Amino acid sequence: MHPLRTLLLTGASLVAFAATISSAAAVDLDKIDTVVVIYAENRSFDNIYGKFPGARGLQEVTPQAARQVDRDGKPLAELPAIWEGLTAKGVTPVVTQAKTEHLPNAPFAIDDPKGFDTADSVITRDLWHRFYEEQMQIDGGRNDKFAAFADSGGLVMGNYAHAQQQLWDVAKEYTLADNFFQGAFGGSFLNHFELICACIPRYPDADNSPAKGLISKVEPDGVTLTPAANAPGSAMDGPPKFANSSNLTPDFYAVNTMQPPYQPSGNPPTEQSGPAYADPSVATTLPPQHDVTIGDLLSAKGVDWAWYAGAWQAALDGKNAKPVPNFQYHHQPFNYFAQFAPGTPARAAHLRDGGMNGTAFIADIDAGKLPAVTFYKPQGNLNQHAGYASVAAGDAHIADVIAHLQKSPQWGHMLVVLTYDENGGFWDHVTPPQADRWGPGSRIPALIVSPFARKGFVDHTQYDTTSILRFITERWNLPVLPGLIERDKALAAHHQPPMGDLSGALDL
Repeated sequence: MHPLRTLLLTGASLVAFAATISSAAAVDLDKIDTVVVIYAENRSFDNIYGKFPGARGLQEVTPQAARQVDRDGKPLAELPAIWEGLTAKGVTPVVTQAKTEHLPNAPFAIDDPKGFDTADSVITRDLWHRFYEEQMQIDGGRNDKFAAFADSGGLVMGNYAHAQQQLWDVAKEYTLADNFFQGAFGGSFLNHFELICACIPRYPDADNSPAKGLISKVEPDGVTLTPAANAPGSAMDGPPKFANSSNLTPDFYAVNTMQPPYQPSGNPPTEQSGPAYADPSVATTLPPQHDVTIGDLLSAKGVDWAWYAGAWQAALDGKNAKPVPNFQYHHQPFNYFAQFAPGTPARAAHLRDGGMNGTAFIADIDAGKLPAVTFYKPQGNLNQHAGYASVAAGDAHIADVIAHLQKSPQWGHMLVVLTYDENGGFWDHVTPPQADRWGPGSRIPALIVSPFARKGFVDHTQYDTTSILRFITERWNLPVLPGLIERDKALAAHHQPPMGDLSGALDL
């Protein structure tokens, strides 16, 4: 049987699923011919939109709600120091660890002129953003162990309260969603899979493979990592230590960063594998995946689509470098799937070079040549990821891309969704909905920009990363991916509403 056919719902199940989906089918979606998804990196909602007018932000947070507790559950008298300092290595001005001692147990502004005075143009150090650690930080919805289970100490509570980014102006003009959550717990790798297939990658027979050392040691609750014998008891004594916090679950799901089996990959090829492939003997090389993606469903329906990756060709040509373009191999989710392997027609048709600084993508915008469904992944130094990109650089780049989209010949029938893959380890005060084993995780920003978007609107509808897939599914009447059904069933089991499909942001 064709794999897509297995996704077709029976009449009864279709009715049941329809009852869990928002009202997109009730509005005239045919007015939208082009959907553009811009996927930035690693910012919680409170981190960059906590002061946005009219949104559920930091103004509603009480000291009690923001208070962080230690690993034993007792309130911390103060935040831990920011270990290794606030700013990334080699970045000036330098904010050392010593300068971050004795922070109050509360959110703080990274860019406060009376505090650290670190502008959003400065690259801060990276933070843990990992599958099990984030669940431990969320602590059953209390969001009170971010400092306890971080490798960056008090930085988890940092935000930008004084910067007015260019994207704020875009949000003020169109719609900002303030109840939008990352699809999965943890980092970029897993949340890119959420974006394209609402599925979880697997490493079959990992215990008999080169990856056997990457199987995490987890307590019987399935959420808590087993502590190391020498783990510090308190966050004030240093970062936590675990027996094995790694990339795979005990039942061999890949939840933290693994490398694509095809080039460009963070793992090199071998003479045996060939230049287009990654060395399969390296533990972090994920075997090819076989789930059905939103791209497969669109192709089966005859709908054109593409994934534009900034600096894709530069990476293939061996010209990747830090800090520019700092192409991130694990941010390219279609490159993990067998149906898009090197040499396949699907790869040639749909995986496209966005160009250095997005120039090739912008050229297609200006020429009115974007496919009906278009994903854009900015290159590393322009994606706003802490540790190697500043907020300001990505803000300027993405705002420029949106300005080009607004002038595109396709703009009159376009919907643009700008969101972030995950929170990057930064605290957010809103409790994520309780659903399935995989997520959703922390709240992240999302902007809906379109001639049909509500103007000057803050949308409080419950969304997550898969809401983008829901919209695309509704607009082109596609079969429903199993992960979407599973997510809403899990929400219903916890007496939570289903995830929206972005129609709450539209005026059609």
